[in-house]
Amino acid sequence: QVQLVESGGGLVQAGGSLRLSCAASGRTVSRYTMGWFRQAPGKKREFVASITWSSGRTNYADSVKGRFTISRDNAKNTVYLQMNSLQPEDTAVYYCAATSLPMATADVNFGSWGRGTQVTVSS
Repeated sequence: QVQLVESGGGLVQAGGSLRLSCAASGRTVSRYTMGWFRQAPGKKREFVASITWSSGRTNYADSVKGRFTISRDNAKNTVYLQMNSLQPEDTAVYYCAATSLPMATADVNFGSWGRGTQVTVSS
């Protein structure tokens, strides 16, 4: 199991930026793929982005391509989600998650989850 703690959420105006952080701890963190998911009120949780810890290979949902960037800092065991050009439809609780399956995007494949951080984008 990997322990995950998110931070960096908040309120921002449309067009603004936020950077989310996910601090990971536990054994063999480098073997995992780290993902970001989000869940808006009344909607299903959806995949946002993922990164393979060892190789740095990334994957993005179509809705965030070109606006969001996922990255990692191996020395700090931290994964980031840089979110630019935010829109009201990006409003959601954002969750960090970990899986041992490379390039997984389905939430059922992620076994470790953080508690989430709220992102609110005002119009």
